[in-house]
Amino acid sequence: MRDTLVLNASFEPLSTVTLNRAVVLVLQDKAVVEQSHPELRVRGATMDLPMPRVIRLYRYVRVPFRRHAPWSRRGVLARDQHRCAYCGKRATTVDHVVPRAQGGGDTWLNTVASCAVDNHRKAARTPEEAGMPLLRRPFVPSPADAMLLAMGAGVREELPEWLERIA
Repeated sequence: MRDTLVLNASFEPLSTVTLNRAVVLVLQDKAVVEQSHPELRVRGATMDLPMPRVIRLYRYVRVPFRRHAPWSRRGVLARDQHRCAYCGKRATTVDHVVPRAQGGGDTWLNTVASCAVDNHRKAARTPEEAGMPLLRRPFVPSPADAMLLAMGAGVREELPEWLERIA
């Protein structure tokens, strides 16, 4: 299942947590469910709780300012919606636009999602050298966007209108 978005008491996105952790935070009265999965519930002997999609902490948590989301392979695949940057098919790996052999590193702007076939075909060459133009350019997601991407495809459309404006 997808992760649950955690909002600060000020409604700012903080992080994502597993559904189990979200339920524990709600049961411990540390958070309230702001949006739940339709028709899904967590039931116990003495409780009945909607399955949380978005929770908000009761107390404000001070977080140091982060200008950029940390890079990760999972983040690149989520950012590119698991679509190959060269052919548009399902991506299972990450490719370096400027290969590591030529000095390219693990950065948001130097990595794209790729299918294994195109990653192997491109090898240690740039897209221009391999004659494989990118269908879309890599970009650096904001920390809030990275959290929403981590929750899964289509989540932004499922969020309430007030949260879309914040995130």
